[in-house]
Amino acid sequence: MKTYIPKQDDVKGKWYLVDANGKVLGRLASRIATILRGKNRPQFTPHLDLGDHVIVINAGKVRLSGKKAGIKTYFHHTGYPGGLREERFIDLLKRKPEEVIARAVKGMLPHTRLGARQILKLKVYAGSEHPHAAQNPEVLA
Repeated sequence: MKTYIPKQDDVKGKWYLVDANGKVLGRLASRIATILRGKNRPQFTPHLDLGDHVIVINAGKVRLSGKKAGIKTYFHHTGYPGGLREERFIDLLKRKPEEVIARAVKGMLPHTRLGARQILKLKVYAGSEHPHAAQNPEVLA
């Protein structure tokens, strides 16, 4: 008996719609990362991109549990001396709410070329409107 290894073309991708209104950021991000990687499929293969597309709406209404909303800080470095930049979660949520969910999900995906391809299947929108109605996305609770 031979082991079945799926081909990239054998798996038809689906589209999922996730409403982030009132959801906890980490739990939401881990669920999205699972779908983007394709781990929810029976034919999951770690070295292939068999994941589905995910549309996230109401990104501005996501929350953190406990007192983390006032404490959580995002850091990045510009590459220049003294170039460490930081921004609080509350400020980033007001300025660019899509970035909060995208950063959380990206940290849960592989940090390889495969992960770079998988994060492109994530579409995040601050409001409840999105331009992907033609894909007929399946709504996740």
